[in-house]
Amino acid sequence: MAIVTNLDLLRRVPLFSRLTVHQAEALGSAVSKRRFKRGEALVVQGQKSDALYLLLTGRARVSASDTRGREVILATLMPGDYLGEMSIIDNEPHSASVHALVQTDVLELGRAEFTRCLAENVSMSLVVMRGLVKRLRHADRKIESLALLDVYGRVAHALLDLAEPDGEGGARILEKVSRQDMAKTIGASREMVSRVMKDLEVRGFIETLPSGVTLLKSRLQTLG
Repeated sequence: MAIVTNLDLLRRVPLFSRLTVHQAEALGSAVSKRRFKRGEALVVQGQKSDALYLLLTGRARVSASDTRGREVILATLMPGDYLGEMSIIDNEPHSASVHALVQTDVLELGRAEFTRCLAENVSMSLVVMRGLVKRLRHADRKIESLALLDVYGRVAHALLDLAEPDGEGGARILEKVSRQDMAKTIGASREMVSRVMKDLEVRGFIETLPSGVTLLKSRLQTLG
């Protein structure tokens, strides 16, 4: 059975696809593989860390909380995503915490190696910039949703963000939608989310299959 090296793993990460062979080989010896258990924190809000994490497998949740323990879910990270670059770039504490939703494998790259890569490879710097812009646009959409949409619109917006196209004009969410997580995402109570989801189902905007898969009809977009 072939042994997968750090270099092989690096080449699977879109962020490093623009590296030269020499740069990739140098970086391959600088990264280490780590495994996080379900619920374990990769980074903690308010704390600093000196590493960039690249998800190889699993999923991780980005969330922020206040001093009263209230939590808002900001995003879900998937394989190929990375985190920690903001704290490395501005040397400030993390603005959010990231916890593994399932067992999650990552590649860990230290601050010095990451900053050296940015300095030596313009293409990689542009990829990081595009990633930051993508997150900023996502944050703008979330702020707009919270400020301008009613609860129906916010639920629809969040469902559409979780879904993937089904090839027939609609979309689907493969895993069961947690009402509690949805409430933390859109800034509403769990009870309100449950009522809205039930109403959307009765009115034919969504359909929940016995398997837990949620089908989203194309007209749901008119709400979000």
